[in-house]
Amino acid sequence: MIKILIADDQAMVREGFGALLGAQPDMLVVGDAADGADAVARSRELGPDVVLMDIRMPVMDGLEATRRLSGGHSASPRILILTTFDLDDYVYEALRAGASGFLLKDAPAADLINAVRVVAAGEALLAPSVTRRLIAEFAARSPGDRPRPAALNALTPRETDVLRLVARGRSNQEIAADLVVAEQTVKSHIGRILTKLDLRDRAQAVVFAYETGLVVPG
Repeated sequence: MIKILIADDQAMVREGFGALLGAQPDMLVVGDAADGADAVARSRELGPDVVLMDIRMPVMDGLEATRRLSGGHSASPRILILTTFDLDDYVYEALRAGASGFLLKDAPAADLINAVRVVAAGEALLAPSVTRRLIAEFAARSPGDRPRPAALNALTPRETDVLRLVARGRSNQEIAADLVVAEQTVKSHIGRILTKLDLRDRAQAVVFAYETGLVVPG
């Protein structure tokens, strides 16, 4: 059973998402919160597996709440950012703070349900449309050339290729097709990449690839 906490300052959003997710046989909505501070407190009290986190909330925004909840340890909930199609200014920082992915607020119901399951399973959710906007946002604010960190030297050439494709927003299936390998092989490569670079999930791998200059926008 996936335990879910919904954090959004709009009551209709909380109620709508709660009703939809609560109707799923493998999901349990354990609570909700109208601001970031309450989200942190309720999450620590209720121990959800996934927190749906709006960014712009009163008292404490979703970015700070994400930072406080992520913590880097296994007991931390997975944070799924709620955002608009235009991509919130703070989404890039939310990824760095430990968020596992994005959910567009106007996404179809089936996408919401799938997003929660994907993130709960330990995967990252980076929709291609959001990834493209994330890249554009990063390009607009990032400095020029960056040194290549020594950590990248630990990757094999194939693992480096896989990381580049992950950063481009490609799915495992698309990466497998591009590299002419089995999808399970891609999953194995990604697992080794995360281990070698000490990254939590696919979302952090995307941030790492752009921050180190392994991949550049465009």
